[in-house]
Amino acid sequence: MTASATPITKILIANRGEIACRVMRTAREMGIATVAVYSDADRNALHVRMADEAVHIGPSPAAESYLVIDKIIDAAKQTGADAVHPGYGFLSENPDFVRALDKAGITFIGPSAEAIEAMGLKDAAKALMAEAGVPVTPGYQGDNQDPKHLAKEAAKIGYPVLIKAVAGGGGKGMRKVERAEDFADALASCQREAQSSFGNDIVLIEKYITSPRHIEVQVFGDTHGNVVHMFERDCSLQRRHQKVIEEAPAPGMTEEVRTAMTSAAIKAAKAVNYVGAGTVEFIVDGSGPLRTDGFWFMEMNTRLQVEHPVTEEITGLDLVELQIRVAQGERLPKQNEITMTGHAIEARLYAEDPANDFLPKTGTLTKFRFYRLKHTNAAMRIDAGVEVGDAVSVNYDPMIAKIVCKAMDRDEAINGLSQALSNAAISGVMTNRNFLIKTLNINDFGNGLFSTSFLGDHLSKITENPLDPPNDVIAIAAIKLVDLANVKVQGKRHLAELSPFEDASAFRLNGRDGTTLLLNGPSGPIPVRLEPRKGGWLEPVKSGWKAIVDGQTYQYLYRNHTDDPNPDDRLVDITERFKTWSVEEENGTVTLRDKAAGREFSVSRYKAETGQSTSSSNAITAPMPGKVISVSVAPGDAVTEGQTLLVLEAMKMEMAMKAPRDGVVAEVSAEVGALVNDGDVLVALEDEA
Repeated sequence: MTASATPITKILIANRGEIACRVMRTAREMGIATVAVYSDADRNALHVRMADEAVHIGPSPAAESYLVIDKIIDAAKQTGADAVHPGYGFLSENPDFVRALDKAGITFIGPSAEAIEAMGLKDAAKALMAEAGVPVTPGYQGDNQDPKHLAKEAAKIGYPVLIKAVAGGGGKGMRKVERAEDFADALASCQREAQSSFGNDIVLIEKYITSPRHIEVQVFGDTHGNVVHMFERDCSLQRRHQKVIEEAPAPGMTEEVRTAMTSAAIKAAKAVNYVGAGTVEFIVDGSGPLRTDGFWFMEMNTRLQVEHPVTEEITGLDLVELQIRVAQGERLPKQNEITMTGHAIEARLYAEDPANDFLPKTGTLTKFRFYRLKHTNAAMRIDAGVEVGDAVSVNYDPMIAKIVCKAMDRDEAINGLSQALSNAAISGVMTNRNFLIKTLNINDFGNGLFSTSFLGDHLSKITENPLDPPNDVIAIAAIKLVDLANVKVQGKRHLAELSPFEDASAFRLNGRDGTTLLLNGPSGPIPVRLEPRKGGWLEPVKSGWKAIVDGQTYQYLYRNHTDDPNPDDRLVDITERFKTWSVEEENGTVTLRDKAAGREFSVSRYKAETGQSTSSSNAITAPMPGKVISVSVAPGDAVTEGQTLLVLEAMKMEMAMKAPRDGVVAEVSAEVGALVNDGDVLVALEDEA
């Protein structure tokens, strides 16, 4: 690349978390100083600790900190930053932000305000793309936003249809509608979310493609009029239109289709004189082999994408470095200089509960470590915005990290990613780790037979867990819980003198030769008798344990081999099978993972109150901390089972709270705008007659 006469010397990253850390790493390698900005919630965040300087910009809500243009510009001026990198999300696609920076004489590391505007509104972008000769999906993107008119247009297009906010992105403001009778509710929800997220509730309607795949092309433009591509990525594995697993190149891609798709992407970028990193996204007919006439323009993201690492892995390019160099006025590599090798796949690790409708979870990471891959040629990369001790906040997106594996072929890349996730030590916050592992091991995914509905179609299979943990699981959990309840011996937590005066759990002591622990079971307490195999109480690491469950005896040893990646958390079954379990504990609950069988169980101590139901069909409670954004009922209203009573917003996601049964509202405790805590009663119904 040609050197710039005005190199960037200090970059303010107008973002947080993983992407802020990612940009800082490249800036540091280039010898460029960095500035972090942070809200109250992020005062001790990793991106703040990594930066050369950090500036506080306000309260925790993004609308009062990360989304306030004047605060970002003031921080840049205070610190002498001559450029701003927006990351993704927040202000990354806000043309007013770009113009404000330009007015302040600060370089924006991204496209022009005009390019962002041209591609930012999906209806205008589709019209522009059609004019440029880029294929677009049939639909309605007119000015008439009357709900009745939109319903008529949806009927003309034919169900299923997709309602999309014209200013949307990241899966927000998007609803698939299967039937005409569901259209009105879906439209209202979509518009409400769009207004909240983007300040614009205008929508368009598109034909929903059956068996669609989501394939996107990474493009780059420079200030010298050059536009190139870095091949394609497949991002079809999504939940709620939010990408979960991405890979490059796209499975089943042929050179003929790749040429057609990348050519269309470059046409799209040139139509708006694009400069910087961008992604042209296509909806693709996945009902059979990929075809040159089987893809349509969906949208263009005028920023760096979350999934950009898979492109970096197959091309060997640093896309953040390219962004900075383009912003300095340097030229891009020529198209024939950009090559592709191998296959890369990325999984997004979220703090969420897949079995509970992917409800976001909060907490503090007590373990967060990935170990080197064994017996594979795959290479692993971790892009994270957290470390041990960091909190996952209710205020922001719950993504913890991106785990990327590259290999010479797709099968080895998938196996490497599965191993990386399986071996990792992660605790303190519930994650979608096991969900990802199970997904990666579904045969249809391995064979490249999937669409954007893949996760929804397989959800029950992926999230299911046996109701009754088997006895060997109960035995391991009992050993781990007893160890963690007591003192450390020789640097490790092991069973020692149990004092009935200090222990408040449901232990029953039977002298120094053993103890009985009660664990939770579906139908009540499960007693587990624990005895040392050999020696005394103080030497379980050498002697192991006997655990007797339902008359069966199980014997385990702690595994302390020096090559074991996480010996403190592993127990070995000393039967002829000699199987190792990964064991993690948090707040009295033990999670056990059997990698060989792909099983995961959570087991906790039994307490007397556990057997008493605290739930009621009369009370609707908050499933997690959040903000009330709408209330649709009042005391005295008659409601039906499944009716939406109010809507909560948490971690950039809407959650509709619905009536558990038919009844009459007795009390509404929630007000619009109120912040509620996990477990707070929001609405109460009158007692059933």
